[in-house]
Amino acid sequence: MEGMSGHVAGPEPAHRRRGRPRDPATDEHIVTAAADLMLTRGFDKMTVDDVATRAGVGKATVYRRWPSKEDLAVAAMDRVYGVEIPEPDTGSVESDLRQSYRELLTAVNTPAGRDLLRASITESLRDERIAGLYRSASERREQQTRRIFERAITRGEVRADADLDALAQWLSGLLAFRVVTQRPLPTENDVDGLVRLTLSGARAGPADGAGPVG
Repeated sequence: MEGMSGHVAGPEPAHRRRGRPRDPATDEHIVTAAADLMLTRGFDKMTVDDVATRAGVGKATVYRRWPSKEDLAVAAMDRVYGVEIPEPDTGSVESDLRQSYRELLTAVNTPAGRDLLRASITESLRDERIAGLYRSASERREQQTRRIFERAITRGEVRADADLDALAQWLSGLLAFRVVTQRPLPTENDVDGLVRLTLSGARAGPADGAGPVG
């Protein structure tokens, strides 16, 4: 078709090419940096500038991926909560609990573990999305513990009417309470006493005596 000037109109302009695809390694660096800062400083003191600097990218690169600091914080905590703890299955409820408790208490007594526990509580109160992530991570661990007790019931080690929810939740509740009240957390040295305390109300048969809890 000829235009008013007599020239033949050229073809429609081609669509612009999309930008380069996102580099997964860059995403990884950003989320890792954000997670580190979230855990050590908390949301309020974490800045996108600091995340970009630690990740070795520009601030605009961060915002192209996560449009707000809140979105970045959720992505960071999602990464942290995605770490899975191996599920023990030794054939003995006492050995399973001892291994599970030891792994948990060893983790929470490291600086990173204490930071995570503190951040999980404080940030869950701030953002419902983070609360959902924390809840999902807690529920995954609870399900592992429930399976320990379900196997124990099948073997006749634990009463069939034992409250599995309470058995699976009480230690996490104790840790959260001590973080909120700024009291010392139980350590790996307290594992045997905590296992006895747990099983004293759950065993099929005479209950074991519970030792002191640190």
